[in-house]
Amino acid sequence: MDLGPHAAFIWASYAAFVAIVGALIGWTFFDGRRQAAALQDADRRGLKRRSEPGPKQDGA
Repeated sequence: MDLGPHAAFIWASYAAFVAIVGALIGWTFFDGRRQAAALQDADRRGLKRRSEPGPKQDGA
């Protein structure tokens, strides 16, 4: 495959793409683990999630 005089730029672009996408996948994986640990810590301390329905309040 002849990429012409711009072969170095093309290969560098592919390498940058792979590095950036790999970094985003890695960051998503590790951030998901960090968020899961934070949720477990909050559950262990007894904090409730706002998405869970709470007791109904009268007088609204």
